[in-house]
Amino acid sequence: MENKFLPICENDMKRRGIDVLDFICVIGDAYVDHPSFGHAVISRVLESAGYTVGVIAQPDWRGAEDFRRLGRPRLGVLVASGNMDSMVCHYTAAKKKRGGDLYSPGGKAGKRPDRATIVYCNRVREVYGDIPLIIGGVEASLRRFAHYDYWDDRVRRSILADSRADLLVYGMGERQIVQIADRLRNGDKIKTITDIDGTAYLAGAIPDGCAEIPDFESVRGDKRQYALACKLQYELRGAAAQRHFDKWVVVNKPSEPLSTRELDAVYALPYARDYHPVYSAEGGIPAIEEVKFSLTSGRGCFGACTFCSIHFHQGRIVTSRSHESILAEAKKIIRDKDFKGYIHDVGGPTANFRAGPCGKKTACSHRQCLFPSPCENLKIDHRDYLSLLRKLRRLDGVKKVFVRSGIRYDYLSYDGDDTFFKELVEHHVSGQLKVAPEHISDNVLRLMGKPSREVYNKFSGKFYDLNKKLGKKQFLVPYLMSSHPGSTLTDAIALALYLRDNRINPEQVQDFYPTPGTMATCMYFTGLDPRSMEKVYVPATYEEKQMQRALLQYRKPSNYSLVLKALTLAGRLDLIGNSPKCLIGGKRNGKNIGRQSGVAKNQKRAEKRGGATQRKR
Repeated sequence: MENKFLPICENDMKRRGIDVLDFICVIGDAYVDHPSFGHAVISRVLESAGYTVGVIAQPDWRGAEDFRRLGRPRLGVLVASGNMDSMVCHYTAAKKKRGGDLYSPGGKAGKRPDRATIVYCNRVREVYGDIPLIIGGVEASLRRFAHYDYWDDRVRRSILADSRADLLVYGMGERQIVQIADRLRNGDKIKTITDIDGTAYLAGAIPDGCAEIPDFESVRGDKRQYALACKLQYELRGAAAQRHFDKWVVVNKPSEPLSTRELDAVYALPYARDYHPVYSAEGGIPAIEEVKFSLTSGRGCFGACTFCSIHFHQGRIVTSRSHESILAEAKKIIRDKDFKGYIHDVGGPTANFRAGPCGKKTACSHRQCLFPSPCENLKIDHRDYLSLLRKLRRLDGVKKVFVRSGIRYDYLSYDGDDTFFKELVEHHVSGQLKVAPEHISDNVLRLMGKPSREVYNKFSGKFYDLNKKLGKKQFLVPYLMSSHPGSTLTDAIALALYLRDNRINPEQVQDFYPTPGTMATCMYFTGLDPRSMEKVYVPATYEEKQMQRALLQYRKPSNYSLVLKALTLAGRLDLIGNSPKCLIGGKRNGKNIGRQSGVAKNQKRAEKRGGATQRKR
């Protein structure tokens, strides 16, 4: 079994006849050899290019010994914090420690440090000195420029400067890492490898042809300069440089997305498709459960929501795998002894994006594809995706094929052909379909880069109409976000009223989380919309965030006091009382009365039924 995996100790190296590895991957996640995990993809891509690679997963960073486990590699060390930014992995939006870590053995927290990329790099330097050190993954990619850090509540330097790494690989990284490896094998010094697209490095002077981003000291001290830097980062398509005191962080232009043929080759590599057996005694790695029987159909997203970092990491150009590649992977899944006949998902960042928006090889710098309205060049076509789903449904051993990674409902609504929508409802919804309207206030939606509420209402109406015609009882699960920049208490109350009027009872809501690399995080920090430099209201206090979140779940008895305070502050006493139009009841002798008590009963009944999120209209 262990021979399916790359070496994690010296005995593994001996069994493979390896004296010295070419590269070591140091990662913050447990070692899971599956194409949904970045470290697995990069290590297998290097292996396929003829390099030997070992993995040091979740080393004990409190000392240096774990970093010596595989000996000094011949060409270099690769460092990544894991599939998530380590700070997001550790802390909630309220900055409270999370109780677990899905990417660690048994789901237990504490297996990686805060700011894992920086900590690991410091240990690598301590052990191996000036060895070529390359960082990548989400944490490095989204922190490549000076960035606002929510947890420190300040602007931090580029992670390239803080980690003392030689090169930073941003984006998905397969093409860059092989180019870097080839150059190192051919004798190039790491400091001379400065011309590879999709990488960043430190330089003593700004190179010719680089656009200049406002420097670190400016963006740290002037919020308007920070907003300008954010705008430039999103609009530039070439190389850019940002001065950090006496050094320049030089970010080369993005790497070209992999072609369909290249993406197919990545997914055809010999992954073990499971966590390493050393974790079995601890209960395995929970994160594999969500993806083990799912299929990634493509990457990239042209949705460009301001709170999402995908298009700053993967890019706005969508590349899809071929049907043949996806069907071949599906057949591997079917042969798994634990497969029960259900493919859990077929999708990507956005499930129903299977091709680029218009055929262009680069995204427009001053125009979004879907916001504020669909671009006139946007191609809306679900036929290829539908054909793929039909082929998967026909495979022997497959009972159901679900779509769970998220449908872009506005893109679907704009399609004049309802064939895909009908088959989606008939065959690919597992009782509930998750969609992301996020809010209903047009002001908030504008700042999110999301369509107006009318678009969601149209989609929702058609979804329930199709269910009725097909004799199905299926529901929409709307993802909703509280406290996004621009959202006032009035906006939060308007959303609560929408939930009341449409009998939507969200079990979970997400507080806005200011993560590195997003426009919405820039809005949160600066109070400015970087696209227009207009002022933006920011619900920044803990109390207001709690009130806005509570309003979205006003039916919960535990939220009564917060909802009462929010309604009182907003002057909406008309929503407190016994009327069916009220959100909460009043109080008598210190006890809740009227509408709130009835809501509590309904809440208990919903919990017994498994928590229905929305009734059929």
